[in-house]
Amino acid sequence: MPQSIKKSAEERMEKAIQALKRDLATLRAGRATPSLLDRIQVEYYGAPTPVNQLANINTPDSRTLLIQPWDKSSLADIERAIMKSDLGLTPANDGTSIRLVIPALTEERRLELVKTTKKFGEEAKVAIRNIRRDANDDIKKLEKTDISEDESRRHQEDIQKTTDKFIAEVDKVLAAKEKEIMEV
Repeated sequence: MPQSIKKSAEERMEKAIQALKRDLATLRAGRATPSLLDRIQVEYYGAPTPVNQLANINTPDSRTLLIQPWDKSSLADIERAIMKSDLGLTPANDGTSIRLVIPALTEERRLELVKTTKKFGEEAKVAIRNIRRDANDDIKKLEKTDISEDESRRHQEDIQKTTDKFIAEVDKVLAAKEKEIMEV
């Protein structure tokens, strides 16, 4: 039983790392990538819909995103959603597609992105710590019925080691993204 609790906690911590990587992929680091638009929801026939479900997104060059909607009537909605987003990009609508030109990052914008990166990292660390707390609570419940106090302490130490490993992984992912952002 304690093994399944530890395994479950580890799987949930791994999912927290994956969520962090997904969130960091939506931050622009001076290069155009379709994942920049992953968080943008378009109001399409009354339902919020991800851009990638409404259009084909290409990168004709390293600084440009080309969005070609399948339904031309959604062009204005996509443009409006991009304008409202926190990307800080101005879409260029040519009637059939939208071009997003990714400008070179200024030093000030790079520092803002690093702060945002750290915010995502802190949220991931909090999620991992919450998972640790839940697993420790489950172990303590077992202590009352199935396992000894020593076993409980040993399992909690194992959970702490796993937590430390995943916190270090968060730091490693953040350092890589910061390096990418600060690259000129």
